[in-house]
Amino acid sequence: MEALAGRQDRAGLGMVMMLAAWFMFACTDSSVKWLVLGGLGAFQLAFARYGVALILSVISMRHRAFRGTRLTPRQIRLLLLRAVLLVTSTISNFVALRYLSLTMTAAIMFSSPIIVSALAVPLLGEKIGPWRWFAIGLGFVGVLCVVRPFGAGFHWASALIVYNATALALFSIITRKLSGEVATQVMQIWAGAMGTLVLLPLAIWSWQPISGALTWALYLAIGAFAWTGHEIFARAHRYADVSLLMPFSYSYLVYMAGAGWLLFGALPDGMTLVGAGIIVVSGLIIWWRENRPGGAT
Repeated sequence: MEALAGRQDRAGLGMVMMLAAWFMFACTDSSVKWLVLGGLGAFQLAFARYGVALILSVISMRHRAFRGTRLTPRQIRLLLLRAVLLVTSTISNFVALRYLSLTMTAAIMFSSPIIVSALAVPLLGEKIGPWRWFAIGLGFVGVLCVVRPFGAGFHWASALIVYNATALALFSIITRKLSGEVATQVMQIWAGAMGTLVLLPLAIWSWQPISGALTWALYLAIGAFAWTGHEIFARAHRYADVSLLMPFSYSYLVYMAGAGWLLFGALPDGMTLVGAGIIVVSGLIIWWRENRPGGAT
C-alpha cells in the first residue's frame, strides 16, 4: 500500500509539473505578443528566446552527455534539419502573434499531434486504422473552423501557424528517429546553437531599441520561460507515463485564453471555440487509440 501511495504521489507530481510546463510556454507566447505589439520584431524576439535558453542549457548541461559522443553524417543531417524546423517554426509563431489572438494560435498549434499521426504513415512506415484516420479528418475540420480560409475572417497569419504546427510535427518525428541514438542534451544544444547563430545577424539587422525595465525583463524572460518549460516538461515524464500526462497539455489553451482576456481584452469567438474543441477531441481520440490494449489503430 505504501509503495502504491508513493507511485500515486509521484504521478500527481508529474501532473502538476505538466501544468507548470505549459504555463511557462503560455508565458513565453504572451510575453512575445506583448512585445511585438510594443514594436519589437520577430527576429529580435526569437534571438532572445534561443540565446538565453542556450546560455541556460550550457550552464546546466551534464558534460558526460557529450563524452565520447560521435555523430554519424546521418545524425548530423537530422540534427540540422530538426534545428531548422524548430527555428523557422518559432519565427513564424512570433510573426503571427502580432496579428492573431493567443487562443487562435494555441488552437491551431494543437493540430500538430494530428499532423504527426498523418505523416507517420509515409515517414515512419506506421500503419493506422480507421479510428485514427477519422480523428485526423476531424482535426482537419477543427483547423478549418479556427482558420476559416474561405471566409471574411481569414487572416494570412493563420497560414504561419499552420506551418508552425506542421514544422513541429516533423520536428517530433525526427526527434523520434534520433531518440536512443543521440542524448537529449545534445539535441537541445544543437537546436539552441543553431537558433542563436542563425538569428544573431537577423536580430542585429532588424533591431529595435528596447526601453524600460519591464520591456527588458520580458525580453530576457522569453528564453528563460521557454527553457524552464522544457526542463519541467522533460522532468515530469520521470514521474508519470506519457499516457497519463498528455491530456494535461490542453491546459495551454486555457492559459492562452485567460492571458488573451487579462492582458489584451480579447475573447475567442464562437467558431474559434468550436474549432478548438474539435481539435482537442480529435487529439484525445488519437491518444486513446495509441494507449488502448492492442496499440494504435
